[in-house]
Amino acid sequence: MRSPYDIIIKPIITEKSMMGMEDNRYTFKVLKDANKTEIKLAIEEAFGVKVAKINTMNVKGKVKRQGRFVGKRADWKKAIVTLTADSKAIELFEGM
Repeated sequence: MRSPYDIIIKPIITEKSMMGMEDNRYTFKVLKDANKTEIKLAIEEAFGVKVAKINTMNVKGKVKRQGRFVGKRADWKKAIVTLTADSKAIELFEGM
């Protein structure tokens, strides 16, 4: 079994994700082949919170050019985690 820190790659800190914190929603970049059950267990174990719902989406990498050379950023997976109403806040996002 994978560690929770293998599944959760990093938090996503954007203006839109900060607005979601008011509704107990947090956004993370997660492992591409992780499913919702693995993500839920990883979040609950890593941060000590209760997860109510998880929405996931696959984000396609952008095609980027540098002069005549063309490259592509990697595809990745985003998870929007909704916590239960009685759950505490994730401390990682406090003070943002």
